[in-house]
Amino acid sequence: MAGPLDVLPVARGVGLPWDDEVGDAVVAVANARAVHGDSFVVRSGGDDHLFTFSPVGVESFYALPEDVASKGVADYLMLRRKLPDEVFAGRRVLPDALFRRDDVSSYLNHLSRALDATEAELGEAGTVELFALTRRLGHRLGLASWAGPGCADGDTFERLVRAFDVLDGAEAFVHPDAMAAVAAAGKASERQALDDVADVVAPVVRQMDSPGADVGGLFGRIVAAWATEPAPVRDRGVAMDVALIHIASMSNLMAALGWAVVDLVGHPDRARLVAAGDADLARRCALESTRLAQRSIMARSVLRTVAFDTGAGIVDVPPGWTIATLLPLLNTSAAPGLEAWDPDRWHHHRLADTSRLASPMLVTAFGHGRHTCPAQSFSLAAMSMALTRLLGNYELTPQWDRYPRPVPAQIGGVARSVDDSRVGYRRR
Repeated sequence: MAGPLDVLPVARGVGLPWDDEVGDAVVAVANARAVHGDSFVVRSGGDDHLFTFSPVGVESFYALPEDVASKGVADYLMLRRKLPDEVFAGRRVLPDALFRRDDVSSYLNHLSRALDATEAELGEAGTVELFALTRRLGHRLGLASWAGPGCADGDTFERLVRAFDVLDGAEAFVHPDAMAAVAAAGKASERQALDDVADVVAPVVRQMDSPGADVGGLFGRIVAAWATEPAPVRDRGVAMDVALIHIASMSNLMAALGWAVVDLVGHPDRARLVAAGDADLARRCALESTRLAQRSIMARSVLRTVAFDTGAGIVDVPPGWTIATLLPLLNTSAAPGLEAWDPDRWHHHRLADTSRLASPMLVTAFGHGRHTCPAQSFSLAAMSMALTRLLGNYELTPQWDRYPRPVPAQIGGVARSVDDSRVGYRRR
């Protein structure tokens, strides 16, 4: 029988970085856990959060039905701090349509061409900021995959990169402390960037009206979804679908790729094997680096009262609350040795040995069960391809004097580096 929430301790004086000056967001929640145990309440900005870290609590979290406690709603509430409502309203093709099997094969073909373009830009030797490199690669891959012909090339590509750098929804959790300023400005820069995307994409949409135009792939499906509308409505609608898909899809993947390169250049024996084409090792390295780079707050917005088992008891959580756990506090501490980078701990997409874990769900790179990221297989294939290409074709030399650090305020997604993470490179 469920009991009232007031049996749970409240972490007094602890806020979340959207609402309070927190410093290091993960450390703030870790300190609250050290004081209050594995289940406690955080009240921040007028919102109530039940944080859970016990084995039973985490298993209960992953078992929450979407129609009762919604990941989609929680993600929307986070992203709308950064993005105008227009990018969400009235969408006809959503990011969950991204990963059909035939689409994934085409994305990998686009990635191969994007890597060709990246190598052409790099040339024979030089230095490059690693996370800027992988971010640009992600833009090129994504825009080639769903923004229509020509959007990953030339001036059109550069205009879209500038717009999407402004529209980076990940800023809502990478720099949550900046969201008050975004709101105060009425999201003016973001609205202008959406107009820029529409200006670029509209002529591409009109090209689809030409006889013999290639209307296949995801972009073709987006255009078809708006085909019955008058041209101005159609063009804007297609552009907004493209914008939401691009915003939702690439930034975490390419941040994870950056950390995988960081870790491999720090482990030259493994890097040599990946450079020689060991795709399975590259995939395991990608999983391990993603695990360690996680800053994700996994959150579910409660839509209907739910009886939730924290491990210390069952409590009724009412609508309007958020149930959450924080991956960086589990991924490196749920068993001895997890703080170290070791790709051999993975077998396929799972940990090879979970015997020392109180629950296998305490450690993850991409989630568990029905809450596994739908992009997991594609992401690992893409990172594996990129790692084998970049390390196979270039000798990389790190130019940092300490391991790059995550942005302290970040509470969500894969870590972004607060440090300049330059590498020197020379073509093999």
